[in-house]
Amino acid sequence: MNKFIKYFFVINLLLFSFCLGAFFYLFNYDWVDLSKAFSTDPSKSSVVLDDKNDVLFRFKLDKRELVKYKDFPQKLVYAFVAAEDWSFFYHGGVSWRGILRSLIINLRRFKIVQGASTITQQVAKLLFLSHERTWFRKIKDIFLSFQIERKFTKEQILELYLNNVYFGRGVYGVEAAAQRFWGKSIKDLTLEEAAILAATAKSALFFSPLNSPQSSLKRRNLVLNNMLKLNFISKQDFKFAVNQELYIQNYVSGDPILLYVQEYIRTWAEEHWGKDALYTQGLKIKTTINKEKQELAAKIFRKKLEETRDSLDEKLNGGMIAIESNTGKIKVLIGGFDFNESQYNRVLQARRQIGSAFKPFLYASAIKGGLDMDDLFVDEPLEMEVGGQAWTPKNWNSIFSGEMTLLKALATSNNIVAVKLLLNLGYDHVIKWVRRFQITADLMPYPSLALGTAEMTVKELATSFNVFSNDGIYVNSYFIEHVKDQNNKKIWEFKNKKIKVLDSTTNSKMVNALSYRLKRAKNMLGYNKWIDAQSIGKTGSTNKATSTWFVGSTPELTTCVYIGRDDNKPIGKNIFASGTVLPIWLTFNINLHFNKKFFYINPALHEVAINWNTGEPTKKLKNSSTVTILK
Repeated sequence: MNKFIKYFFVINLLLFSFCLGAFFYLFNYDWVDLSKAFSTDPSKSSVVLDDKNDVLFRFKLDKRELVKYKDFPQKLVYAFVAAEDWSFFYHGGVSWRGILRSLIINLRRFKIVQGASTITQQVAKLLFLSHERTWFRKIKDIFLSFQIERKFTKEQILELYLNNVYFGRGVYGVEAAAQRFWGKSIKDLTLEEAAILAATAKSALFFSPLNSPQSSLKRRNLVLNNMLKLNFISKQDFKFAVNQELYIQNYVSGDPILLYVQEYIRTWAEEHWGKDALYTQGLKIKTTINKEKQELAAKIFRKKLEETRDSLDEKLNGGMIAIESNTGKIKVLIGGFDFNESQYNRVLQARRQIGSAFKPFLYASAIKGGLDMDDLFVDEPLEMEVGGQAWTPKNWNSIFSGEMTLLKALATSNNIVAVKLLLNLGYDHVIKWVRRFQITADLMPYPSLALGTAEMTVKELATSFNVFSNDGIYVNSYFIEHVKDQNNKKIWEFKNKKIKVLDSTTNSKMVNALSYRLKRAKNMLGYNKWIDAQSIGKTGSTNKATSTWFVGSTPELTTCVYIGRDDNKPIGKNIFASGTVLPIWLTFNINLHFNKKFFYINPALHEVAINWNTGEPTKKLKNSSTVTILK
């Protein structure tokens, strides 16, 4: 037994000696070349190209001249120490108490979920290591931190940290952040502003005032509270600073409309490759945006929306998109009136009821259900019980016109006929066919579905409507074509899908019917100049104009325009899409030249002239009631 104890003691002594020797070896090992820590970063900006390979904009670092430690305001240094590392000036690079606490938590979860990084370890990660959460990286940053502490003074370490910490949107370092947030140098910072910078350093994604003002404010106050606990500030200073409102100079330079595209690509690219790659590794991001069309659309959109704001409601905003019909490539994307006014992207984010813009999908399902454009329905007062209450749909003009064909009902956007058509076909049939247009919105089996209660984004509506322009084929819409690295190697490419939604006969009949909406608009609005190609389209307005829409196509381009309030409040009575969004759509398309002039029509079909009130064949082609349908 004594012999066993002796061997056990010797083995443990050897093991301890080995571990101790390994520790001192790793402690004294030069993990990286620290001589480059204060050198200038020769990073490469990423470039975003349009469809002709011209530069739309660049993603480059906002990293101003490095600031020396002696030029840091004391309040700024205290704020970062209070936020990140209370014992910074006393430890040797790591906090063993913090490591033990996080180790217990991580072992319980069987993965790295919490860190205990000191400012020195943050410097190690910022300048020399990756941000991956692995045990090996954690061990490596501990020993690298020892190396940094041996090489540099505490003041030099803080200088490295404050000049390199990330604040979001490509902004690195406290001086660049102060200029971006408030348009001032760090020497002019107030106490609460210094606390904001320290709060953001924890996570630009969650605590940047640019991304999350409320979270930023809460963390700022936590930092101020920590400063009070550490006796860095007085109670009087604390009370004053903690009661200050959050103010940020939220202005981004650049085209106020193109910035919506830029912001989407920024977040998308950072999710795929990280912010470091986007700002330093020279990515080439090819888009489908056409610069000329984008600039033309932006000019027309802003001018008309400004006029509409002046006459109706100053809080109106909207979005616009234009899609190449046969490919789905987005040529124009306007997320709002001005990115610096509001960063909410109304093309990609805002889901709104589409009103009568739903009717083309309903009528396509009617043709698939065996009906045709010369079938008759009666426009008359209608009342039914829905959810235990009486529901009485009305037409936009509160007039009932009696018997009419489906073509007239669609061209005049008749509500009564739309509801009757839905009930005639049945909810299951209509919803099944509407889903074929890849519409994912909630389609509730109620009569009001016929009037457009489905909520869609501008992009979704345009993409689904584009089926009519593309001979019944659905193509997904997109505006990022591919991404190449700095060596010109393609590292990502969009893969589109094509889905046959409607047969050529059904689609041809819908194209013919939808053309009458534009023919009526031409006569009513009195445009001297008109679109350089065939055109189809549909307006959409919801109750009291909470949303106004126009979606339409030429054989080359499908364009959708939306205007409404971000809070979804009504604009007012007697406000219609024909006065808000249709002029934008028309003016844009009138100013374009199209190489493809005509929609594809199935050659097996032929035109038949009918009276659109009675559906009877007629030869009186000059009569205002005479239209042609395809048979």
